[in-house]
Amino acid sequence: MAEMQVALYSDFSFHSGDPFEEDCPMKFTLLRRLYLVLLIPAIAVGLNAADPIDEIDIGLIIEPTASHISGYLEVLATRKGIRSVAVTAPDKGTLENAKRQLGNRFQGNGFTNAKQMLARVHPDLTIVTLEGAHAPAAIRAALEANSHVLTEKPSCTKLEQFEQLARLAQNRQLHLMLAMATRSGAALKKARQLVASDVIGKPYSVSMVWIADQKRLTTKAYHTSWLADPKRAGGGKLIYHGIHYLDVIQHLLNDPIREINGFTQNVGGQPIHVEDSAVVSFRFASGATGTHNTGYYLDRGKQSEIRIWGSHGWLRLAHLEGEPLKWHSTQPGAPQGIQQFKYADTREMYHLFFQDAIDAIRKGTPPPITTSESLRALRVVFAAYEAVATGRTQQVKISNAR
Repeated sequence: MAEMQVALYSDFSFHSGDPFEEDCPMKFTLLRRLYLVLLIPAIAVGLNAADPIDEIDIGLIIEPTASHISGYLEVLATRKGIRSVAVTAPDKGTLENAKRQLGNRFQGNGFTNAKQMLARVHPDLTIVTLEGAHAPAAIRAALEANSHVLTEKPSCTKLEQFEQLARLAQNRQLHLMLAMATRSGAALKKARQLVASDVIGKPYSVSMVWIADQKRLTTKAYHTSWLADPKRAGGGKLIYHGIHYLDVIQHLLNDPIREINGFTQNVGGQPIHVEDSAVVSFRFASGATGTHNTGYYLDRGKQSEIRIWGSHGWLRLAHLEGEPLKWHSTQPGAPQGIQQFKYADTREMYHLFFQDAIDAIRKGTPPPITTSESLRALRVVFAAYEAVATGRTQQVKISNAR
């Protein structure tokens, strides 16, 4: 861009065809200077209007056992602002499947080595979905290649691993975004606006549930999978599903969790080494309190609920079921009765989250989740695990917002 402008400036000269030549025979008159002052910046503005990147190159690091591969490929095949996707996978079958789903966006023949991909492609954004034990090395390699990173949880098996990665991202001024897609839904954004606008007053307490089916845990494939092994996954239901609501409630209230305690157990009795049930209680920095129950209890399907009670009302959301957001306010002048907000994007939240992440790099807009917020979510989860192990309430370190 700069070379283009310099060339334009150097090629621009007055000659016999200059419209000012007849009236202003002097080489540099005031009028000529005005012409330069007004015209050249105007041209430059037109050139600079394209400064936001139209499309970015993405690196995708996956393995056959990782979570949400098909969904990620669907998103990357359809979202705007993507020029190419360079896929790294350890086997030919996974690469061929990625090529089928990505179509023309699939770059070259794919890669089997992440460092080679990063060195050749220099992706603007690297997306990582790997087993928890494998993720930290891939994330570090991407950050060291000066690529922003979006990573599927858990992204680590120990908190110290992600803390080191967060410091690296912040030192390099890169985004490290944990894929907390729940916060991108329209209902969650509306709820956040209601809380921020004081519609329900000062939040007093919250109650949350995120429940899935026990059936998935009954197969031999699950029993031997990385999801059933804390050394490979970092934990069970709490870090895999419960983390979404522990992140989103801090986002909704704009209030970090400072203390947490709880219980985890294997209620279903399956031969797995992680919890299938977790119940935690917590206190926010403001003094508000809350509980979260997350487990594999059902025969099929999912159940969810977020309730917030405040000094001037309440709100309730069951977003997995797609039920309308409902709230009631006793603030002066508030509409009477229960209000509601309908939405239809429950199945599109990953699409929305990824688009926000892509646009943050293309346009410099705020990311859907910051590095600090990503770290905060994992700190809360690992503090809960420590509370269970010790039987003592744990303090959660609160990071600076970056």
